[in-house]
Amino acid sequence: MLLSFRVANHRSIRDEQELSLVATEFNEGTGRETGTRSEGKPVRVLPAIGIFGANASGKSNVLSAMRFMREAVIESLATWGKGQGVPRQPFELADEASADTSLFEVELLLGRADNKTRYTYGFELSDDRVESEWLHAYPSGRRQVWFEREANRPETEGGEFRFPGTGLSGRKDLKDLLVTTTRSNALFLTVGAALNHPQLSAIHRWFQDNLWLVTSGSDVEARTAWTRELLTRKEAKEMRDRLVTMLASADLGVTDVDVDAESGEVQLLHRGADGSSRRLDFWEQESLGTHAWFAFLGPLLHLLGRRGGGVLLADELDSSLHPVLAAEVVRFFQDAEANPELAQLIFTTHDATLLGPSVVERPLDRDQVWLTVKQREGESALYPLLAARKARNDENLERRYLRGYYGGVPRLTTGEVARQLAALERRLEAQRTESDPEPKATTTA
Repeated sequence: MLLSFRVANHRSIRDEQELSLVATEFNEGTGRETGTRSEGKPVRVLPAIGIFGANASGKSNVLSAMRFMREAVIESLATWGKGQGVPRQPFELADEASADTSLFEVELLLGRADNKTRYTYGFELSDDRVESEWLHAYPSGRRQVWFEREANRPETEGGEFRFPGTGLSGRKDLKDLLVTTTRSNALFLTVGAALNHPQLSAIHRWFQDNLWLVTSGSDVEARTAWTRELLTRKEAKEMRDRLVTMLASADLGVTDVDVDAESGEVQLLHRGADGSSRRLDFWEQESLGTHAWFAFLGPLLHLLGRRGGGVLLADELDSSLHPVLAAEVVRFFQDAEANPELAQLIFTTHDATLLGPSVVERPLDRDQVWLTVKQREGESALYPLLAARKARNDENLERRYLRGYYGGVPRLTTGEVARQLAALERRLEAQRTESDPEPKATTTA
């Protein structure tokens, strides 16, 4: 499970920002026990995090950074080798940012329910190479450095590596092979997994199975096809039962799902006026809301059904789902019975109703709410709601958020857009009058 994520110098994110999924002392019960302790206290993890903010404030770029880190771990050995350097995306609004490194780091908790270990893995990238990379483990609460890498020796292709202690297993000749195989623009973790190093493969596997990004855009059709494909597998009966239950409970009028065994075509069944089941063409007759919910359920149910859970990244959750349905998705992740493997949801949204006017109506605890703001030079800042005016639990978070008490909303007064546009029209009209005055009338004899 994911405990935290750090990023710097990626798209609109200039300075280092950190997103934490560890429950705080202000949590009202959504935090889940992990069976581990830190500094003598039990560690509880959050099953869901909501990131709120104005348009273009950087919400989506937090998820983009997590997705980039996943792709780097999976693809750096094969894909990055096809071109020169590293395909990163540094902050564009400051010239000096291109000379600074981009940072990505996760803190993970992996292992069996009764024997979990905390790990910290990260790396820094320049346009040309991997500048540093590290993996630390905490098997008994104390740090073990499994490896550290620095690109400070040009004569060494992959950089300088350190393997202090005995935390990272394997003979010296195996580690030497991994080092000599690692290019300057490839991650050591990726190389280790490619050569089946057991410890490195376990960390690599977490990235491969997690950080699934879903958006409201072009991936809907691809996710729909993937959900359909899941339903055609031999072991898909339980998946189908869950999918039908969630389609029916969403009040979409769907009563069942029919899967053609030969073609794999999926049709949703609706109850007709005479009580019979009627099939509707999925793309031509089903609503866009039904498309969005069906496409969302594939990744959702896949992660919820995986041993060890997973992390689902949902960009603009409110753009494809009704607020009531979006709130139910959050509650689904919060429910220990519905989500026994502790899958996690990180989503961005503009939907202030998810903050709720009261504690009872609020699907999120205060420490599950994060905000993004765009600062003066265009860089994004990410911070928890609890850092903004120490929001009390009995506050109407929805109303106070919309009024700008916590930040993360457009700095506009009521009617300002209309007033600004009207003022522009007046200026344009004045300019047209000045450049093309009406001709004076003339008289003839």
